[in-house]
Amino acid sequence: MDNKRKIAFLTLGCKLNYSETSTISKQFSETEFLKVNFKEKADIYVINSCCVTDNAEKKCKQYIRQAKNHNPNAIIAVVGCYAQLKPETLATIGGVDIVLGNENKFNITELLKNFQKNAKPFIANIDINKTSTFKPSYSSGDRTRSFLKVQDGCDYFCSYCTVPYVRGRSRSATIDDVIQSINEIAAQGIKEVVLTGINIGDFGKHEEHQFIDLLSEIEQNSSIERVRISSIEPDLLSNAIIDLVSKSKKLMPHFHIPLQSGNDKTLKAMQRRYSTKLFSERIQFINEHIPLSCIASDVIVGFPGETTVDFDETYHFIENSSLSYMHVFTYSERNNTPASKLTNKVEITERKRRSTLLHQLSETKKHHFYLQNKNTQRNVLFESEQINGFLFGFTENYIRVKTIYNPTLVNQIVSGTLNETDHDGIYEFNC
Repeated sequence: MDNKRKIAFLTLGCKLNYSETSTISKQFSETEFLKVNFKEKADIYVINSCCVTDNAEKKCKQYIRQAKNHNPNAIIAVVGCYAQLKPETLATIGGVDIVLGNENKFNITELLKNFQKNAKPFIANIDINKTSTFKPSYSSGDRTRSFLKVQDGCDYFCSYCTVPYVRGRSRSATIDDVIQSINEIAAQGIKEVVLTGINIGDFGKHEEHQFIDLLSEIEQNSSIERVRISSIEPDLLSNAIIDLVSKSKKLMPHFHIPLQSGNDKTLKAMQRRYSTKLFSERIQFINEHIPLSCIASDVIVGFPGETTVDFDETYHFIENSSLSYMHVFTYSERNNTPASKLTNKVEITERKRRSTLLHQLSETKKHHFYLQNKNTQRNVLFESEQINGFLFGFTENYIRVKTIYNPTLVNQIVSGTLNETDHDGIYEFNC
């Protein structure tokens, strides 16, 4: 009889969370635990949480209820950012047995060895701002790509953001450790690594080296075939980094540069460290040196004090830019942030209206970007998932494509032409 305990994992939030969940899950011995889908009945449920928005917290609560419904006797552990920010709140939710903050979540295997359910949940949540230790992690299980954590924490303290309070101050891996991890990943047959962090451009600031030093070392001394930069602040994306990407065979022409607002007054209230002028200069430099790069961004609508005129300025700034697409976020009040104390709140209905307009604009920008790439030669890394007889993958500049399923193409980089897009806007690819 199999005495293995069934354990299920769920990740909410950013790519960094995914890399950390993967590292945590690998700590559980396969001789003692059987990993199952979160939708199945398990003995233990581990939820790696997010607290960037109010909606992220609501989702966490929904999944706690789901886990409890799957098995009322299961041990439910909530770890990560929401657990760091509001441990006592989580502890009051029925079914929650363990609450572990960001520094403590990596100790969950030890805790579960002899853990017994009690009426009162177990909470472990040290002051994250006193943490200087970097905990390395990378995701595995996807044959095609891996998310590699190279940096954690943030020193920026934007007025709307809770991340510095739950992730602590900026810290990072050493260059040697990153190269070692990348080569380990490549040895597993994975073709692409996505470099992740909270403020990745801050890499190495306390070790007297810079992000560009890491990228140069990856270019010269790693065995991986493709590398993507997950997200980098405009003030930390130097022309030297863009120039390096333009000459690289490994670093993909794909940039994710948070904008947050196309209005300088709002950027100042957000305590962002750049202007719209600097943002435009970065995009222009990319276009000049790497034509047809994918340039994505993040935008927040409905920030306190953002007038209709301010929003219109943001809309037209994006409309006239060469951004490829955007992730649009509706402003969500976060307690204990400077922005939560600001007056002139934007009505919820107005926030939603602005969000809808920017989502529509994003689709228009993405369609235009795809059309610009029509009939171009691209290299596609195909993924393993088969959907309706098709195989899907991404070009180096992050255009999604599909081709008739062929098992020999899985996890292979194939050259071909972008032909026509289908009704979902996905390119049909001729190898």
